[in-house]
Formats: sequence, structure tokens, C-alpha cells
Amino acid sequence: MKRNDLLFVIAVVAVVGFLYYLSTTGKKPPFIPADAQHMATATNEDCAGCHGKDKQYAIKGPHPPKEQCLTCHKYK
Repeated sequence: MKRNDLLFVIAVVAVVGFLYYLSTTGKKPPFIPADAQHMATATNEDCAGCHGKDKQYAIKGPHPPKEQCLTCHKYK
């Protein structure tokens, strides 16, 4: 294998390793509580019933798309 090819392979492995490291660190979204009310939640619309805009437990502050709750939040 040529020296340039070896350097390219090392660079690719380093970049992939760095991206993997970044994906496993950082702030993770909280788990969905394991109480009866939340265990009955099956759809994003169920979440919006309590956590939607102008609801009692509305989400405050910056937040990714609020209509995709179950994409990030999982059951423990």
C-alpha cells in the first residue's frame, strides 16, 4: 500500500472515530417517566394533550420540533 493511501485510511478512521465519540457524548433527552399516565402514551398526540402549547405542563424554552416527542424521549 502506498504511503498516501495509508494516510488516507488513517484520516478516515480518525474522522469516523471522532464523529462516533461526538454522538455518544453530550446532553441526552430525559426518559419518559414510568408512571401509569405516561405508560399509556403511545403517540406524539398523546404527549401534546398535556405538554402542548398553552397546556398545564407545556414545554418551555428552546426545544427541537415539539411534534416528534417519541423520537428522542424513550421509556427507561
